[in-house]
Parts: sequence; structure tokens; C-alpha cells
Amino acid sequence: MSDGAGEPPPTPLHSVSVAGVVVREGGMSFYEQHRDFVEELERIAPEGVRIEWSGDALIIQASPSNIHQLNVAQVRRQFEQHAPDGYLPSERGEIVSPDVSKGREPDLTYLPLEVLFRSGNQAPAEEALIAVEIVSPSNPGNDWMDKLHDYAAMRIPLYLIVDPRQQTVTLFSEPNHDRYHTRSNRKFGDAIGIPEPFGFTLGLSKLVPYKD
Repeated sequence: MSDGAGEPPPTPLHSVSVAGVVVREGGMSFYEQHRDFVEELERIAPEGVRIEWSGDALIIQASPSNIHQLNVAQVRRQFEQHAPDGYLPSERGEIVSPDVSKGREPDLTYLPLEVLFRSGNQAPAEEALIAVEIVSPSNPGNDWMDKLHDYAAMRIPLYLIVDPRQQTVTLFSEPNHDRYHTRSNRKFGDAIGIPEPFGFTLGLSKLVPYKD
């Protein structure tokens, strides 16, 4: 029976706050260890409150601003004219993958009609044609780093980031493992080509920057 000599000290459990603190224990993420708690928190969250993960940080924040929603609408309006038959838009619906420990809720994605008819509130990420995110001014790293990694790992073919802080639009494509191999950058007021199965040029002239 071991007396503990020579054994490494136990990994401490860090504290958690609603503002978002990195939490790990024994190499497992807080989400993986406390999935039931997190899912219950998501269920009981008041209307108008969003719960998201950024790495191992739990972020609780108010619903998107009017400018955020306006930019989603401007992008969605153009995509709807070019979506392939049998696909419909989904906003803030959860997509999941066995290759990523937690689900993601893109501001906009396109899923097959039959997937949206299924019971439940999740959809397999491999069915999604694109993920669109409008960058939050309070937590830009979530879209630029964490989701960039996760959407590539989920094998979502296209990831479009609209950043009203910098007035830029960036399209990532050709996912391989946990990264995208192709990146295109444009400024608000320009246009950016969206590959098949959409196959059109997305106008950026009506996108709105955040106010100072």
C-alpha cells in the first residue's frame, strides 16, 4: 500500500465565476466533468441571456445588440437567395460533433430540412454547410480562436467571421483536423466570394460597425 511518497500532488480545482474562469482538473475540461450542471444552467437561464464557452471559460452575457442582429439579418438575406435546395437557415441552433467536447451555436448556419424536422434541439455539425459569427465586442477571442478551432474540427466547410469592431469580414475554408487552410479577408463596403454550394458574391456594403 503506497504512503504517497514520491507521488505528484493532486491537481487543484480552480474556482468558477459567471464572468468566465479557465477551469481544469486532471486534464479534463470543466465542461466535460460537469456536463449535467452546465446543461441545467443553459436550461434555466432567463430569456435574453446567452451562455457560451470560450475554451474552458463559461461566459454568461446578455442577448446580442441591435447592431449584432442587424448584421446577421444583412448576411442571412443574401444567403437565402443562394441556399441549395433542401437547406434552411438556423440561427443560434446548437450543432454538435464527436470531435469537439461541447456544442456550438452559430449566429447563422444552413442545415438540411430533414435535420430540422428531427426532435430535440441539436443537429450534427457534419450536416452544416457554413457557420457565420458576428464578433462580440466583449469577447472577440471566442470567435477568432476557440470557434475557429472547433468549427474546423467539426469539419464545417466554411466559417465566415463578421467583425464590426474592425469592419472586416473573413472567410475560412478547407478544414483539415483543427484548422482551415484557406483564408480570405475583406473590408466593410467591399464584397467577398462565397464558394459552392452557395456560389455567389456576398455584398458587404450594408454591414454596420459597432458604435464607439
